Order: sequence, then C-alpha cells, then structure tokens
Amino acid sequence: MRTTRDRIRHAILFEVIGLALVIPLGSTLFGLPASDMGVIGVGSALVAMAWNYVYNLGFDRALQRLTGHTRKGLLLRVGHAVLFEAGLLVILLPPIAWYLGISLVEALVMDLAIAGFYVAYAFLFNLAYDWAFPLRSWGAVAAEPTA
Repeated sequence: MRTTRDRIRHAILFEVIGLALVIPLGSTLFGLPASDMGVIGVGSALVAMAWNYVYNLGFDRALQRLTGHTRKGLLLRVGHAVLFEAGLLVILLPPIAWYLGISLVEALVMDLAIAGFYVAYAFLFNLAYDWAFPLRSWGAVAAEPTA
C-alpha cells in the first residue's frame, strides 16, 4: 500500500502536470485566454480535490451502512466513478458559466470535454506513476515463482 507521503506526491504531480496540459489545450480548443483557462483549471482542481474527499467519505459511509463493508466490485466502481463525475459537473457548471459569461449549455460542453480529457489523462498518468514509483511489494510478487 502507498504511504501518505507517496499519495501526496501523486496528488501534487497529478494536478501540476494536468494543469500544465489542460491550460494550453483548453485555451486553444475553447479560444480562451490562458489566464481564463488557468482560473478554470486551478479552481476546478481545488473543487475536485475537496469533492473527492467529501464524496468518497460519504460513499464509503453509505456503503458501510447498507452492506456492512466498503468493498467495491467492477459494476459498483463504474457507478461510483459516474456519480463522482456527475456531482462534480453539477458543482462546477454554475461557476464556470458565471466566470466566463456563457450559458449553462456552453459550460456543460466545456466541462464534458475537460472531464473526458481527465479520464484519459488519469489512466495514462497512473500507469506512468506506477512505472516510475513502483511499490517494493510489487517487485517481491513479480520475483516469486509460479507453481
């Protein structure tokens, strides 16, 4: 299992690299000044981190209350991810629309594009992170003979 220090490094690297990518890409894609995309990117990252904590705490407590455990199978993990993104979308739409002076529909299109980027980015980032910072236990498991 990863240490707290490793999890902090992971979160910081994830957000810094993500913002370094999403600000210029979003600025180009949406025709916005980089400063506006920066405000949206940084604001969204801060909200997403807070929502992640609140959502996962609430989800796990509800799951514990309903089932007596917090184990998640594939279907539940998919539902968990979809509900997380839907909640984040609802939270972010009004401030993005207000800040940019655009309609909620335009903000929805922008937010969906950003969410799509982050889904792909998270997958690739986590693969790269696990390669760059493997757990020692993974080496031990890989070295064990298979009978």
